Amino acid sequence: MIGAPCWVSLMARDLDASHAFYGAVLGWEFRVGQLGDEFSVAVHDGGPVAGIGALAPRLKVAVAWTPYFATPDVDVAAARIRERSGTVAVGPLSFSLGRGALAADRDGAVFGIWEGALLPDWQSGRKDAPAWLLLRTRNAFDSAIFYGEVLDWASDRPGCCDVGYENDEVVLINQGHVLARLRSGATGAAPDPLRRPRWEVHFQVEDVPGTARAVRRHGGTVVERGTTPEGTEEAVIRDPDGALFTVTGRS
Repeated sequence: MIGAPCWVSLMARDLDASHAFYGAVLGWEFRVGQLGDEFSVAVHDGGPVAGIGALAPRLKVAVAWTPYFATPDVDVAAARIRERSGTVAVGPLSFSLGRGALAADRDGAVFGIWEGALLPDWQSGRKDAPAWLLLRTRNAFDSAIFYGEVLDWASDRPGCCDVGYENDEVVLINQGHVLARLRSGATGAAPDPLRRPRWEVHFQVEDVPGTARAVRRHGGTVVERGTTPEGTEEAVIRDPDGALFTVTGRS
């Protein structure tokens, strides 16, 4: 699917510590990824969930969960990002399985683009999907235009994603499944990092309160608790390395 979310990953300062935390809190197991020993794939119930890699010590960047979007040509997508006042921070770089780049939209939300092999078992938007995405942004319609022009959303190109509107959010849709949501209201100058423009990565769990207790036991922080507009429990978590993610109850 052109322009669809194709993966989520975390670049951690201590790979073993991240394995221990996410294994204890979310029940993940890990296998060595095809990108080398410094990259691992988290697996839950036999299926791939996310990637965790070792952050090079020379890179002085914040540890964060990042969504990646599929593109047929990473160079074209990177050029489109720059043309529309976004930033390409890293890449495009070549790997054994394809080419990728790390970027930020014009409001500062970080995301990745990927051209190459995909994990066929990883899909967002479906009922049993391991992860789903929410963009908190200044203006959802403006952001939809930016990503649409970069990733061919809502274009006539075969295999592209559609864009709709529901519950005061812009939604990215493919074959009737909502792959990601874009929500207005973020502020770039907000002192609270939760209110700044960013892509939120949500992982589904069976027991949100139980997960929150496990987070505290293993050195993480429960930043915020609440419910989704549909009434599902959720909690925003900061792992021991500082990366934010959200756990959402299965519905």
